[in-house]
Amino acid sequence: MTEDIDMQTEPKDTDWVCVNSTDGFSFLVRRKVAYASGTMRNMLDTESNYAEASTRTCTIYQRGIIVEKLLEYMAFRAHYESVGPKEEIPVHEFMERIPPEIVLELLLAADYQEM
Repeated sequence: MTEDIDMQTEPKDTDWVCVNSTDGFSFLVRRKVAYASGTMRNMLDTESNYAEASTRTCTIYQRGIIVEKLLEYMAFRAHYESVGPKEEIPVHEFMERIPPEIVLELLLAADYQEM
C-alpha cells in the first residue's frame, strides 16, 4: 500500500516555493529561483530541519515591494546563469525597473539574503 504513495524525498529545482512578505503578499517561485539566495537555500535545505523546508514556505521580513524586487532579481539571475561569455546580459534593463526610493532598503535586504 505504501508503494502507491508518491513520496518525494529529494526536492527538485522545478518544485514551487511560496515566499511571503510581512505585509501579506505571497509569491510562488520555482525552487531553482529561490536557491539564488543563500539564506533561502539554507532555509529550504531538507537536512537543516527548518520548518520552511517541510512547508516549502519562506517568510522574508520585508515589505512586499522589496520582496518582489528581490524575487525579480533572483529570477533574472537564474535565467541568465547559463548564458555564455559572449552573450550580452541586459543588466541595464533590469536596473531601470528599480525605483530609486527603495534602492537602499533593497540593498540591505539583498545583503541579508546573501545574493
